[in-house]
Amino acid sequence: MESIKKIYTIGNGPSSSHTIGPKTAAAEFAKKAPDAKRYVVTLYGSLAATGIGHLTDKAITDVLGKDRTEIVWQPEIFLPFHPNGMKYEAYDEANNLITDWIIFSIGGGKIADQNTAFTEQHIYPHKNIAEVLTYIEQGGLTYWEYVQEFEDAYIWDYLQEIWQTMKQSVEDGLQSEGVLPGGLHLRRKAMSYYTKSKSYKPSLVGRTSVQAYALAVAEQNAAGGTIVTAPTCGSSGVLPAVLYHLSKEHGFSDKQIIWALATAATFGNVIKSNASISGAEVGCQGEIGSACSMAAAAANQLFGGTPQQIEYAAEMGLEHHLGLTCDPIFGLVQVPCIERNAFAALRALDANLYAMMSDGTHLVSFDKVVKTMKLTGKDIPSLYKETSEGGLAKFGLNK
Repeated sequence: MESIKKIYTIGNGPSSSHTIGPKTAAAEFAKKAPDAKRYVVTLYGSLAATGIGHLTDKAITDVLGKDRTEIVWQPEIFLPFHPNGMKYEAYDEANNLITDWIIFSIGGGKIADQNTAFTEQHIYPHKNIAEVLTYIEQGGLTYWEYVQEFEDAYIWDYLQEIWQTMKQSVEDGLQSEGVLPGGLHLRRKAMSYYTKSKSYKPSLVGRTSVQAYALAVAEQNAAGGTIVTAPTCGSSGVLPAVLYHLSKEHGFSDKQIIWALATAATFGNVIKSNASISGAEVGCQGEIGSACSMAAAAANQLFGGTPQQIEYAAEMGLEHHLGLTCDPIFGLVQVPCIERNAFAALRALDANLYAMMSDGTHLVSFDKVVKTMKLTGKDIPSLYKETSEGGLAKFGLNK
């Protein structure tokens, strides 16, 4: 598996695969043909189907230049390897093709193709959680100590920056009001939800505030604000909401939170390596499901769970999102995406509680659920995987 740094990327919303990935690709292509007179970028499949709502064209033209870049939309064409395909072409003054490049945005802001997919720098020798569990049990390690063994010396500085950015995204979102960009005219709710949460009885303050924190980050993402992929932009509110709540209401230190981030990323890394975190590839189960799983693992570690209990919490977080479709109305990362962040954050805390009450023994392993999620994603029809053509998206367009 790759470094967990690839799970957490600081960037601008609203979509890691539709915004951050294409922007990264545009920057790479600009290096290949810096003197081009004009560029043509063809977007295929899911990128073309929901690209306007995800600001994909803007992400690309911000890098290559609006005046010299033509965007071609091909939503009906799905290239082999991944639904989020892009073809970059550069032309000289005589309109001769200088170079072209086909690349894919595969989720979490990462780009790859048939060649790069097999040349990743794997720093972890283990392929799944079962292997990780065996290793840490033999050495008496925790998951975060496992991360420490294989990452470079700067991993904790990196995660400290990730945590600070997550906290800032929560706080910025709680201080923002107004209508989110796009055609839905959806108003931000985080500030009012947070205000209302304070009026509830003590037993409900925690849960209602978690909802507000998740809404805050998800709304920041929808507005194109700065967030952390955890593991994607569309699911970026789940883990920060849980960790911000546990830091503020339960008094866990920054060091403990950073260790929990390492553990969460370990589970996210296994999902990404063995299945997918891309909504265009496996549906929302790969985004919200993965985020809930990561948050459940982080919470369970903070509350003193054993490695087996942590694995159980992560398993439940993913298992109970199996089959979740990706059907954003108008292709915007707003409905149902923002609400899903809030409910997944609560479900992560519930999974943590359930696992803590057990001894960690359970029938279905985390790795089995990851395999199931991948198979389920393949079986889900393409119109339910970030095309904005099925499910709630179809209903929303016909209202």
